[in-house]
Amino acid sequence: MKRPERWNALLELLARDGRIEVEEAAAELTVSAATIRRDLDELAQQQMLTRTRGGAVAHNLSYDLPLRYKTARRASEKLRIGAAVARLVEPGSIVGLNGGTTTTEAARAIATRGELTASGGGPGVTIVTNALNIAGELAVRPQVKIVLTGGVARPQSFELMGPLATGVLAEVSLDLAILGVDALDAAQGATAHHEGEASINHLMAARAARVAVVADSSKLGRRAFARICALDAIDVLVTDTGADDERIAPYAEAGVRVIRA
Repeated sequence: MKRPERWNALLELLARDGRIEVEEAAAELTVSAATIRRDLDELAQQQMLTRTRGGAVAHNLSYDLPLRYKTARRASEKLRIGAAVARLVEPGSIVGLNGGTTTTEAARAIATRGELTASGGGPGVTIVTNALNIAGELAVRPQVKIVLTGGVARPQSFELMGPLATGVLAEVSLDLAILGVDALDAAQGATAHHEGEASINHLMAARAARVAVVADSSKLGRRAFARICALDAIDVLVTDTGADDERIAPYAEAGVRVIRA
């Protein structure tokens, strides 16, 4: 298990239990106690948790790793999901993208689709996003028109939130919203850990003619704190091949088109 994966796993343990014991974490992650101690020390230096004798306790930021550390987790699945959802984008479309590692891969895949390049040198697709990293990466591509919402940046996800962000989204219309979520459950719909992110994502979905949720198979059948939207607001679910027929059946039965990449 690589360091970013260990860090994410440790923070998930903190979110679940509120504290970590070194020996127990070492056994659960199948690594040495010395490795866990080093990981906890480094996470404490970044103010992601509070170190204690023999372990650590939850910090107010501990439930969510910064985006740069999450990228390596399920990287191949996210690449495939991003490429698959990018194929849903038509030339001239206005596409909404929230923040996250999977939506970042989707943005990259959209930007590199040659058939989306408009004739005459104008933009072939317009992307409306509240994600600073997506806007920064795609702003240099002439075939992509970037609309970045205002708002207050959340360091864990690079997303802009608050009244300035909602003010911009309330004034636009989207052909397709591509939403990364923290969990997707047949009964509760799409959910996020942070209520501010959920609120922005809800508005983005409401402004779109179609909504595509991108979620790797580990997020299916799970629930997070804040609701984004109900299942009947989702048109397409793009996940990976780790989701078997039984896991995707509730979504397909609800009328959601499921794509396994």
